[in-house]
Amino acid sequence: MIAMDDSRPGVAADSERWRVLSLLCLAVVLSLTTWFSATAILPELKQDLALTAGAEAWLTNGVQVGFVIGALAASLVNLPDLMRLSRLMAAAALVAALANASLLFHPDPSGAIAARIVTGAALAGVYPPALKLVATWFTRDRGLALGAVIGALTIGSALPHLFRAASSALDWQPVVAAASLATTIGALLFLLFAREGPYPFGKAAFEPSRIGQVFREKPLLLANLGYLGHMWELYAMWAWLLAYTRAAFEAQAIGTAAVTSLSTFFVVASGILGCLLGGYLSDRIGRTATTAGMMIVSGSCALLMGFLFTGPLWLFMLVAIVWGISVVGDSAQFSAAVTELADRRFVGTALSVQLGAGFALTVLAIWLTPRFADLIGGWRWAFLLLVPGPLLGASAMLWLRNLPESVNMAGGLR
Repeated sequence: MIAMDDSRPGVAADSERWRVLSLLCLAVVLSLTTWFSATAILPELKQDLALTAGAEAWLTNGVQVGFVIGALAASLVNLPDLMRLSRLMAAAALVAALANASLLFHPDPSGAIAARIVTGAALAGVYPPALKLVATWFTRDRGLALGAVIGALTIGSALPHLFRAASSALDWQPVVAAASLATTIGALLFLLFAREGPYPFGKAAFEPSRIGQVFREKPLLLANLGYLGHMWELYAMWAWLLAYTRAAFEAQAIGTAAVTSLSTFFVVASGILGCLLGGYLSDRIGRTATTAGMMIVSGSCALLMGFLFTGPLWLFMLVAIVWGISVVGDSAQFSAAVTELADRRFVGTALSVQLGAGFALTVLAIWLTPRFADLIGGWRWAFLLLVPGPLLGASAMLWLRNLPESVNMAGGLR
């Protein structure tokens, strides 16, 4: 890893890079509020739009599908290299805000799902470019900086639940309006303050002909298997935590809709602690140890949730918050690992394959989870479906740790 020398001409001082990171994270928080804006009000939307069970799942899954489409399309045309990142992120955030706001015009279920797909496609122009931009400011402490961006994504994803909890009425429109307004402000911040740092990347084009190479090289294959295990759990947990918590609170005869939303916000938002901790640990004990440890903890929490479904409340919330911290804490480190393991000639392809495969898998996990709950007669043990993901992912990362190529990660810390 190249050390940053702040005395070199054109290289920003520490204060400058942390200032840029802070502003970028704020913009990401505001922009990502549109990701789960519909999920946070799903009970109300289900009633107002007469959603079937299938349409209910696809209202959440639409964002995932759109994100995969948007990310792959951007990679195919190499959009981040053709357009200034600040303008790309600002334009994409504005499109996401407009698509999200279209829900206010009471579309039919198919129109609402289409709006969510457009929102996801637009957010593919926010999140991956934000990771690329922040990496141009950090050579040392890159794991921590990338973790901060993922933490910002986590807070943004949680905010709609806070908007819902703050609403005194059951109307869902204020939540949608608040998320759209926040994303518009985020777009303005990107346009005004997002700029590349002194360590720009060369062009990393997506080359479909090299996809096979990603799967033939064992270190890359194992890193991607770790990521897939992580993604199997993460977005399904975020997507259905509100429904799970509502059912648990009903079983415990406590809480209101607002209390349920507030509890969900705190659990998801606690992930920012995990992102910062994961970034800190990965730069000091290595990526494989950090990711495997986080997934072992998160998988254990997914297993324990069913046992605590009926209380006691304090223990249910404690395990849920530990789960919220650990389920996302390792997220940034899989991308960092791929950039360190892949041949620099096709790192862009490797990252695109990882991102596309991971988010495509979330579509399946989100779709299956409520069906599994119906099959077993309720939500109590539904999160058992997610347990195999982090356990298999942790196994893959520990296997990777034993390969000689693992010394290329985290400055030799593996």
